[in-house]
Amino acid sequence: MMDAISEKRLIEVHPKLAEKIRSMAELLELENINIRVVEGLRSWKEQAALYAEGRDADGNIVKPKEVVTHAKPGTSWHNFGLAIDVAPFDLGIPDWNANHPAWKRIVAVGESVGLVSGAKWRSFPDYPHFQLTGQLPVSPDDAVRAAYETGGMSAVWDDSGIEA
Repeated sequence: MMDAISEKRLIEVHPKLAEKIRSMAELLELENINIRVVEGLRSWKEQAALYAEGRDADGNIVKPKEVVTHAKPGTSWHNFGLAIDVAPFDLGIPDWNANHPAWKRIVAVGESVGLVSGAKWRSFPDYPHFQLTGQLPVSPDDAVRAAYETGGMSAVWDDSGIEA
């Protein structure tokens, strides 16, 4: 069962993504692993702020250890309600240590319910990240952004082919 904070974040994403995250959480609970949705829908402004972390005003990386994402606004599925981030939630706080034994299970269970895991990305593994994009590309492209500009998030969701 997801906590109230996770549920609040799941309400803003595609219903099928939310359903899969709930299933993932239930399976993990059977193994005494609790997760929290730490990020769901993200505005383009919020994405810009995350992208700026560790970079100078021109976007050049100046503090590599502070870089959170390589996704500019409009290039993250979080901007379209098709991605969430989770973390093991022990002792009332998320555990960001990638060596936490729960991470491997979280990734495996997330993939088993049909989600794409950011942990498998070669250039910038993102263990907390899970996405459900249906027939859309791995990363949002110009066509996705155009659909969003003309029809909003529902147009992107329609284009994904994911049944609600």
